[in-house]
Amino acid sequence: MKAFWVCIYEKIDNTEKLMEYAVKAKTAIEKFSGKFLVRGGKNRTNEGINPPRIVVVEFPNYDSAVKCYDSKEYQEAHHILEGHVIRHHQIVEGS
Repeated sequence: MKAFWVCIYEKIDNTEKLMEYAVKAKTAIEKFSGKFLVRGGKNRTNEGINPPRIVVVEFPNYDSAVKCYDSKEYQEAHHILEGHVIRHHQIVEGS
């Protein structure tokens, strides 16, 4: 069964750091067969916070999604975001 990363950004303080992160994260995500389904774009908030950015990444299975997040490559990218964004990141299994 497929799995997804769902990232909802609450606050972005440094767009340059976000872009630096995105380049490194993309490499790690592709290594684990991840595919971007949503990366920013037009959205409408019906309930809750009004996020400046939403990202959804599809993985072939839950284990791949977890291994990617825990990988050295992704964690190096993730470290770039520290102090520059507030986001909620979930790994969800689904079809």
